[in-house]
Amino acid sequence: MKVDFWQLSRDPVERVVAMIAQRVMENGERLLVVSDDAAMREKISKSLWETAPEAFLANGNADDAHAQLQPILLSDQCAAPNGASHIIFADGLWRSDAAGFDRSFLLFGEATLDAARSCWRSLDAAENLERNFYRQDQGKWVKVA
Repeated sequence: MKVDFWQLSRDPVERVVAMIAQRVMENGERLLVVSDDAAMREKISKSLWETAPEAFLANGNADDAHAQLQPILLSDQCAAPNGASHIIFADGLWRSDAAGFDRSFLLFGEATLDAARSCWRSLDAAENLERNFYRQDQGKWVKVA
């Protein structure tokens, strides 16, 4: 399993989710985006639809009819009816259900920085786990660790 920590500073969460989602879709994978905040999920959904006219990112809610057909689902739960192999925790809160996915992305800002640090340390002893840390440097995302 691979876990990527993304420290948000300049770009809003919905823009970062759209950037990651586009890469996931280009690789032929499916995605689940999790947040306890319904307003955040709505902003993310709108951003995904409006990413670019030629490359909009179709998405829906995990509890909608035909959710299994959507390449990207948004939810407050870690269940992925679309068979997603990738999960983004957009609200900065780690969930232990991430173990069921090939790759997890934890997006965090100042408000969830301490929780992200705690999560990083808690994953120290995990076997078969690759951790990466990304932050923005002059507008570009840079892998730090």
